[in-house]
Amino acid sequence: MAESFFDVLILIARPAAGKSEIIHFLKNTPLDQRQPRFHVGAIDEIDDFPMLWTWFEEDDLLAHMGHARLHTTPDGSFRWLHLWDVLIRRISLEYHKRLRDRSASPQPVTTLVEFARGKKHGGFRRAFKHLSPELLSRAAILYVNVSYAESLRKNRRRYNPDRPDSILEHGLSDEKMQQLYCEVDWQELTHAKPTGYLAMQGMQGLRVPYVAFENEDDVTTPGGEALGQRLETALTALWRLYKASH
Repeated sequence: MAESFFDVLILIARPAAGKSEIIHFLKNTPLDQRQPRFHVGAIDEIDDFPMLWTWFEEDDLLAHMGHARLHTTPDGSFRWLHLWDVLIRRISLEYHKRLRDRSASPQPVTTLVEFARGKKHGGFRRAFKHLSPELLSRAAILYVNVSYAESLRKNRRRYNPDRPDSILEHGLSDEKMQQLYCEVDWQELTHAKPTGYLAMQGMQGLRVPYVAFENEDDVTTPGGEALGQRLETALTALWRLYKASH
């Protein structure tokens, strides 16, 4: 583990909670400031949204060509629940490929992993089971905590129908938000504790540190120093837990 960098920082939350805005802020903070304030090195980002969006695009192409859709239905749902698990395993696969390819590089790198999960498709509990032990053993978790109402508000606000594939401007219909993300299992997993360690089921002795980043007041949209100060507080607390467990 690099002396003062997270190896892997997992950002999870409901959709539109502020994950991508936090990553955008970190990427636009110079490394010589980002490292001491946030313990984040050179950024390598893995987000499952581009992966799942590719499935929708490919299925639309197949349908236009007169072939059967492989992953999704015409109304924009996955055909099978296990495809959500495939996305998480794709994250691990991508991480291991990138780790392999940068093994000779002396520059410390922080991999930022981003995804959202609701109870409808197994929640975070199910997702964590499909992340590799190698990734989780190097990871810390920042959970961006917002209510469903706030997630819905920001999802409506950010959606740009001209750029549905955009990381910062994609969105879901109200119906799908209600169906997929009204309920999440984070509070159950953590017993509503804002900081601590998550024991990973089926991975004996593996505990991953976490901190909840409170964003109900939406400090992430305007960004700036208000976001920087809150993020520094959260990541400093997370770094202490991370160092203590490595």
